[in-house]
Amino acid sequence: MKLEGMYLNGSFQNAYVTRRLDHAVALVTERHGISNWVYFEPQMQVYTATDGYGPCHVKVALAWAGALQIELIEPVSGNLRHYLEYLPADQSDLSPRHHHICTRVMDWDKARAEVDQKRWPIAFEGGVEGCKFVYIDARESLGHYVEYMWMSPELWAMSGGQ
Repeated sequence: MKLEGMYLNGSFQNAYVTRRLDHAVALVTERHGISNWVYFEPQMQVYTATDGYGPCHVKVALAWAGALQIELIEPVSGNLRHYLEYLPADQSDLSPRHHHICTRVMDWDKARAEVDQKRWPIAFEGGVEGCKFVYIDARESLGHYVEYMWMSPELWAMSGGQ
């Protein structure tokens, strides 16, 4: 079957949520040899299907394992249900949990129009300067979200992208 449009084409990232970013970074570094982490802490407005518009504050670490980027996310405050639902019920369990894969898109308007045209269920959407993203709710078919992200060349380079 040939994929048409952007669906899963160009996937480059696996992302995980965790209760403690420092613990997850140390664990992934130790067990998988991934290093050279890039850290940032965006505070942004997001739209979620369950809670509407609101602030979202997370801590993030990014690192590359060959052509695969690993993203670790610690939810901090705000509109976070879409992250919190993936964390283990046991508050003492600090291990990361798979949350989404990410596909980079070069033309945001075209990609966003395809999401609407195909009526993919949007779980949440937002952005920061130089970056726009939309998460498709693919939990029923894949067990996780699928993110489509446009990033400026400068921000892509900052994240270690080539």
